[in-house]
Amino acid sequence: MYQNLDIIRNHNSEYVLVLAGDHVYKMDYGAMVAHHVRVGADMTVDCIEVGLEHAGQFGIMSADTENWICSFQEKPEQAEPLPGHPSHALASMGIYVFNSGFLFEQLIKDADQLRATHDFGKDIIPDVIINYRVMAYPFRDVPGGEQAYWRVGTVDAFWAANQELIGVTPPLNLYDESWPIWTCQEQLPPAKLVFDDEERRGMAVDSMVSSGCVVSGATVHHSLLFSNVRINSYTYVKDSVILPDVDVGRNCRIHRSIIDRRCRLPEDLTLGLDPRADTKRGFYISEGGVTLVTPEMLNQEIHHVR
Repeated sequence: MYQNLDIIRNHNSEYVLVLAGDHVYKMDYGAMVAHHVRVGADMTVDCIEVGLEHAGQFGIMSADTENWICSFQEKPEQAEPLPGHPSHALASMGIYVFNSGFLFEQLIKDADQLRATHDFGKDIIPDVIINYRVMAYPFRDVPGGEQAYWRVGTVDAFWAANQELIGVTPPLNLYDESWPIWTCQEQLPPAKLVFDDEERRGMAVDSMVSSGCVVSGATVHHSLLFSNVRINSYTYVKDSVILPDVDVGRNCRIHRSIIDRRCRLPEDLTLGLDPRADTKRGFYISEGGVTLVTPEMLNQEIHHVR
């Protein structure tokens, strides 16, 4: 933020909305900004309730009855539970609204601190709650008032969020016409599933298959294929997320895995069935047991140009 201070200033805005780039959620930011203005806050922090067992992954705060933040700790070992909810804590979502002048002042002040880590959660928020008006804004579903859908950027959360999309009634519904999700989508041919032999049948069950994909004599079960993925004959993919431009060779067995974009998986490769074997080959195994494969792990040096 400090490095781009001149660009932000040139927009001459009264408020600045700061967003995180590794989260999955739907939110009307206008309601949060309006609340920030209405209560006269200097800074507003979007927050959500998390289980105490996960609190160490987040900035944890406590607030008074009017939601003014009283304390803030970044990734504490022992988080302070919510009053009346001993199993949950109040976590920052990394989404902030600032009065512009206040933001500039705090960024410049932080930049002058030689011992600072120059981080909102570690430095700026704990400092400003002492002398300024910092509001906690609970992230709620507008129709029902319940806690809204939100997934944060870990390998396990990314895998789970994609798996949820496949469900019959997913919590984040891509087919919701009342709140469509727009994106820059490359024009590609429709997905194609080919061959109908007894042992070589191209099929996808309980799955989402994007444009440009070719499932050639392979079986895809409860998985999500991004665009331009090719699954070759006699391969079986289950409970997996395959990113764009991946080519999966013949006779592979892919279970509970994430395959990064542009990977070229060799024939007869098995993933997700033996964590020790996957680790030995240099693949990453998450805490939840999801196998992650990137081109570099396959000694395929590429440049991500998209």
